[in-house]
Amino acid sequence: MHILITGGTGLIGSHLIPTLIDQHSVSVYTRNVAAATHHVSSRAQLFSSLDKLDNLDQFDAVINLAGESIANKRWTKKQKHRITQSRWSITEKLTQLIKQSSNPPKVFISGSAIGYYGRQAETLITEDYTEVYEEFSHEICKKWEGLAQEAQSEKTRVCLLRTGIVLSRKDGALDKMLPAFKMGMGGPMASGEQYMSWIHISDVLEAIKFLLLSPSASGIYNLTAPNPVTNLEFSQTLASQLKRPCAVKMPQFMLKVLFGEMSDLLIYGQRVIPKRLQEQGFNFKHPDLESALAFIDP
Repeated sequence: MHILITGGTGLIGSHLIPTLIDQHSVSVYTRNVAAATHHVSSRAQLFSSLDKLDNLDQFDAVINLAGESIANKRWTKKQKHRITQSRWSITEKLTQLIKQSSNPPKVFISGSAIGYYGRQAETLITEDYTEVYEEFSHEICKKWEGLAQEAQSEKTRVCLLRTGIVLSRKDGALDKMLPAFKMGMGGPMASGEQYMSWIHISDVLEAIKFLLLSPSASGIYNLTAPNPVTNLEFSQTLASQLKRPCAVKMPQFMLKVLFGEMSDLLIYGQRVIPKRLQEQGFNFKHPDLESALAFIDP
């Protein structure tokens, strides 16, 4: 299978490519080929322009993971534009190329996030949930998904990945949390009652490959573990794994001061479960938080 991947240097893409490269031919679109050589397997073909392609006839599958990190910087007007356009423009281009193909890829797997649902308190959220809270995270994902869904046809199935907080050995949310927790300065944020819908990186990779190789899979999939926890539970579990106290609470007003509007991602949450993945037979290696955090060294 010849697979085109965007976002190959990001958290998920950089972990996914090594798991595919032995069995598949992998091409990676990246804006900076020179920099990508330090993150991507030398056996993957790198290229920096989609504009040179008239169609995607040569590819059997497309995995679209590109996008500026939503949580790295304050949401200035300029940063919001960068976040949205880094997702929307490339997804629109890929959909256009798929439509122009006479023998298009059989599957288009495209990223999204549980931010689609907006803040949802304790409500249990499956893929069928429609009473979204309209805020910036929803705005991003709604258009992102809509652009990808336009590639759906009798020849191409589209799978949309509403991904939660990804836990990995390096990079991502844990990288930001661990220093404080290792120093015994970690603890819950704001009320601590907001839900965190997380997923271990190994389950993300296996879920993507599951959808890639399942001819009947299409539509929306929540990429979260089956057991979301509150921020307080997450903090206590992480502190326990590190054998440190969980006593320093970060108040809501301080989060607002430090991060501005972006703090909404930390103050509010969603209680999301992967109903469709489980219904279709996917088995999680790390369904509970304790096993997911077992790799962290105290």
